[in-house]
Amino acid sequence: MIEVRRHNAGFCQPCFLKHCRDQVSRAIEEFEMFGPDDRVLVAVSGGKDSLALWDILLDLGYQVDGLYLGLGIGEYSGSSGTYARQYAARRCAPLIEVDIPSEFGFDIPTGARAAKRVPCSACGLSKRHLFNQSAVDGGYDVVATGHNLDDEAAVLFGNVLRWETAYLGRQAPVLPAAPGFARKVKPLVRMGERETAAYCVLSGIDYIVEECPMAVGNKHLGYKDALNQIEVQSPGTKAAFYFSFLDRVSPLFTGIAEEERQGLQPCAGCGSPTTGEWCAFCKLVAKASGAPLGGAAGGTTGAGVAP
Repeated sequence: MIEVRRHNAGFCQPCFLKHCRDQVSRAIEEFEMFGPDDRVLVAVSGGKDSLALWDILLDLGYQVDGLYLGLGIGEYSGSSGTYARQYAARRCAPLIEVDIPSEFGFDIPTGARAAKRVPCSACGLSKRHLFNQSAVDGGYDVVATGHNLDDEAAVLFGNVLRWETAYLGRQAPVLPAAPGFARKVKPLVRMGERETAAYCVLSGIDYIVEECPMAVGNKHLGYKDALNQIEVQSPGTKAAFYFSFLDRVSPLFTGIAEEERQGLQPCAGCGSPTTGEWCAFCKLVAKASGAPLGGAAGGTTGAGVAP
């Protein structure tokens, strides 16, 4: 029996797997994320959330390929890549791989030190750029990420604590496509972290269990812990917090996010939309490589496909 306390329900194995697929289908339909004719690129890390998402979307019949980014974080990256490739082979699903060290000349720890950023900042910047660029270059309509309900509630909690209005304006299950930007969606917003873990176990999906070693001290994990303590006392709090924000508050901030997209121009290095002459990723590549802007090694994306 798998208990989901916020639903006040318990499920046997077949019913729980159906419940997970239903939750993803409901999110896709409710927020109009994509349709059966759209080509979807799922960002996979080798972890439970992204592999569960990829599996569910494949079972639902969507046109979906995987994208794995090699971050160069020691044994962690080696293991995560192995899990992503094993899953792709098991489902005979295409997996695009972009290896940051070999294609751009730096790994995330080195890039973070060179740019004087915390590792999670350098990692997030690189992921956002390469997810989008890979989708645009590959002709995909949509980029789907494995952010679950726990992730979104924790991010919202942190943004509300600081009233980060620009971030609040972008915190939605769907960010629409725009010139130079693929649509970005989060189909797992109705599933919690424990649900995706249970889904993988019950479906026989192996995934990397260890947290990224670069995430130690990340504030996001602290926000998750705080919300988890509240959830124990009051099941359903995270869902109520997040979905009430979407229903009642999010529209107040969307104008701020739309203003940010005005006045964008192509980056002089990679062509991605940016507010200045050079995008943040090209600046990171230049700092990490020690080369001047415009002279840093590496291309925009790589495209190695494994069955």
